[in-house]
Amino acid sequence: MVHAAVLALFDRDMREGAQPDGPDARVERVGGVVRQVSSARGWNGVVWSDLDETNADEVIAAQIAYFSGLGREFEWKLYGHDLPVDLGERLRSAGFTAEPEETLMIAEVAALDLDARPPEGVRLLPVTDAAGVDLVADVHEKAFGTDGSRLRHQLLARLTEEPDTIVAVVALAGDEPVSAARMELAPGTRFAGLWGGGTVEGWRGRGVYRALVAHRARAAVERGYRYLQVDASSQSRPILERLGFAPLTTTTPYTYVP
Repeated sequence: MVHAAVLALFDRDMREGAQPDGPDARVERVGGVVRQVSSARGWNGVVWSDLDETNADEVIAAQIAYFSGLGREFEWKLYGHDLPVDLGERLRSAGFTAEPEETLMIAEVAALDLDARPPEGVRLLPVTDAAGVDLVADVHEKAFGTDGSRLRHQLLARLTEEPDTIVAVVALAGDEPVSAARMELAPGTRFAGLWGGGTVEGWRGRGVYRALVAHRARAAVERGYRYLQVDASSQSRPILERLGFAPLTTTTPYTYVP
């Protein structure tokens, strides 16, 4: 895998050519940015920009005015190779708050070990209905310590209205949900995105996360996708590297609250 070429393809397919991530969202291309506009319970933000030192501050101010006019908190998803090189500093000066940096990791599906299975006593359950969505949200809340209501709404909407764009799975130890994850699919592109992989404390380090990656990778192969993409935390990056994912750049969410 030629890293520079794959990163350029990712930018073109998944950022400049971004598709809405749910039925209540739309993508707009205006003023040097590609942004998603959604409901208050969806994701609102800038996914791609083509800026330089002469227009960056003006465009940042325009996005703040636009989303503030909608009454929406929004995110500017900044990648390490975005220009101008001081874009992060400009965002902070404009009132954005930087969240923890993650690593964009990509792997060719054909190069991955797809035989990883869950540990003994754990089974994987595909999520197809509201009951399964509740299990995913419960794991999310326990694993990350955050409210799962937005995830519950978005996942159920996609499963109901756009089932071909989402794959979700929960790991059960008996009847107890111990890990969950999803894969978002962008039809017409070569990338499938792995999101939300979380395991409750007490089940970490047993291979459950690895099994969820393999499960989703097999689903990506069946649907004809060539690459898997992950925004990896510092905890998941070592696991993904061992599986065959390569770090291509960093990504930092910058959040603005009107």
